[in-house]
Amino acid sequence: MKILVTGAAGFIGSKISFLLSQRGDEVVGIDNINDYYDVRLKHGRLAELGIEKPAGDFEWNTPYTSSKFPAFKFIRMGIEDKSQLDNLFAAEHFDKVINLAAQAGVRYSITNPYAYLTSNLVGFLNIIECCRNYPVKHLLFASSSSVYGLNTKAPFSEEDKVDAPVSLYAASKKSNELMAHSYSKLYGIPATGLRYFTVYGPWGRPDMAPMLFADAITHGRPINVFNNGDMIRDFTYIDDIAFGSIQCLDQPPVAEECPNNVPFRVYNIGCSNPVRLMDFINEIETAVGQPAEKIMKPMQPGDVYMTNADTTRLEQEIGYKPKVNLHEGIANFIEWYKSDKNPLR
Repeated sequence: MKILVTGAAGFIGSKISFLLSQRGDEVVGIDNINDYYDVRLKHGRLAELGIEKPAGDFEWNTPYTSSKFPAFKFIRMGIEDKSQLDNLFAAEHFDKVINLAAQAGVRYSITNPYAYLTSNLVGFLNIIECCRNYPVKHLLFASSSSVYGLNTKAPFSEEDKVDAPVSLYAASKKSNELMAHSYSKLYGIPATGLRYFTVYGPWGRPDMAPMLFADAITHGRPINVFNNGDMIRDFTYIDDIAFGSIQCLDQPPVAEECPNNVPFRVYNIGCSNPVRLMDFINEIETAVGQPAEKIMKPMQPGDVYMTNADTTRLEQEIGYKPKVNLHEGIANFIEWYKSDKNPLR
């Protein structure tokens, strides 16, 4: 099976690439390695995949073969580059595609809106056009729990309305779902969207709460606690997210089993065991071994009070079942954070 993974230097993309390569799939990973956050983290993730950064930097549109997995290669490429993406699809004849490349971050979308239109809309259109022109057996793509926006019903179900986003990031992810559905209907492309809930663990993004909190506490700096700590998040460990994503990849939707005979499905993928922000902070304090100085702040624009995944559909149709609880997951994360593997330590 030959699989394209976009966003392969990202948090989720690198883990999925590792697991697919480990089980013997032929994987091509692409990433533009942008500087939205410290690129040392992206280089470190690639090194885990056997792709060492060359002197200087990675050349654009040039394949690098893994020293760990002979069937894995990495190419520095952005999904916004339509001509290079076309060339890649024409040359590789992918069986399946996992699109994880996107401009991430809710708060960043408030100040940098055009980055989201370029990557999350134009880039995604390029991906689904390539899947049309060079037919694939399954397109799996990242959506987000942020699409639930102002929804107050809990837990969040795939049947809930998602027409009240509170950030451009959320709007772009809902747009991806609509775009993929239209291509599934028009061209019969089996497509699955995964609404990822808050993901954490080793190699996580430095702009997310776990890394921000661990870094501040470790270095004796105060942490910002938004909405005065009155927030709830469905934190999900990276291994559960990656294994669940691959389970979905292996089970493409079948038109006859989907609404209106369109081979398209959307799933929540989370832990279904949401925790209060203050309890999450307490777990990090315990694992680090020192208390945090907390600065209470109001809710930030684009944030929501709660995320809570109903994963019943994913469990029943795909067989997904998360295994790592918060205590174990935070312990694993802090162990990595303190280790020499963490390039930002």
